[in-house]
Amino acid sequence: MKYKQMTWNDRVKMETLLNAGHNRAYVAKFLHFSRATITREYKRGIYIHTNSDLTECERYSAEVAQRDHDYMQTSKGRPLKVGNDMEFVEFVEKTIIKDGCSPAVALALARLQGFKTSISSNTLYRYIDKGLFLELTNKKLPVKSKRKKHPKKVRVQKRASAGESIENRNKDILSRNDFGHWEMDTVRGKQGVSKTCLLVLTERKTRNEIIRKMPDGKARSVVSELDKLEKRLGGLFQKLFKTITVDNGVEFADYAGMKRSLLHPGTDRTKIYYCHPYSSYERGSNENANKLIRRHIPKGKNTDRYSHQQIRYIQDWINNYPRKLHGWRTAGELFRVEVAQITPQMVIL
Repeated sequence: MKYKQMTWNDRVKMETLLNAGHNRAYVAKFLHFSRATITREYKRGIYIHTNSDLTECERYSAEVAQRDHDYMQTSKGRPLKVGNDMEFVEFVEKTIIKDGCSPAVALALARLQGFKTSISSNTLYRYIDKGLFLELTNKKLPVKSKRKKHPKKVRVQKRASAGESIENRNKDILSRNDFGHWEMDTVRGKQGVSKTCLLVLTERKTRNEIIRKMPDGKARSVVSELDKLEKRLGGLFQKLFKTITVDNGVEFADYAGMKRSLLHPGTDRTKIYYCHPYSSYERGSNENANKLIRRHIPKGKNTDRYSHQQIRYIQDWINNYPRKLHGWRTAGELFRVEVAQITPQMVIL
């Protein structure tokens, strides 16, 4: 039997049948409702009737029941915007829980899939807060459940920058209109356990990502990875990597080694700039990209256990991740468009 609510006409018929002496089982069968529904409805509309001989008896009133129903509807709130579209709900749950996407991305992908149901990100977050999903909770969101408050610390610079300050970087780079300017950082594994770490480069305009697993977090390993990239790209390296902005970590201490060209001795392959101490916002794209990496490699995990193939998967996942700031296009898609304007050959980083 399909679920349905009683209407005013149903309540009038119920009152008539009961006053005619029929029991509730007969009423349920006649009106095509379950026995339990009729019982609940009877309790809702019950009142004490006074007979002509001043005796009292219990009766059902359609008017009393309807009045109670209308009152309950006022406190019910708005109906769910997802309605009965369970396919949409299951798609959103799967995309967030299994694929690691944010609620905004899950909704964007749902639109691309052709779902007619459409809700805003705020509405989705509100439904999650209220526990309206079967599996999806705040703890399973990639970001919201992991926010922590940290006490403010007084930072003291331990060493001077190894090279040129970000203050000398061309101010036009801030606009992100020019392609080929990168930010570079490292992502480390479990402290005291992981020997390896990840070198992460993020292109500022497209947000395209390069992730390499290094044997350690030393400066020579960083230079070695840049050398490998230059060997692969040849003369294209200077066009694709115009500048690289780094922090003041010891892994980026070899300023000369990072900027000098391996293929053309005596020349620079790129320009290296150093952020101000404890100013991670100056590498904002890098920091946001690191959060995406942490969805796959949470803090405290041993990076030694991740193969180069797994790291490559994470890189490709990020580059194929729809971005709101790109109109839900991916970083990889925009990167290929930019590279095509420089060279007709396919570039795989």
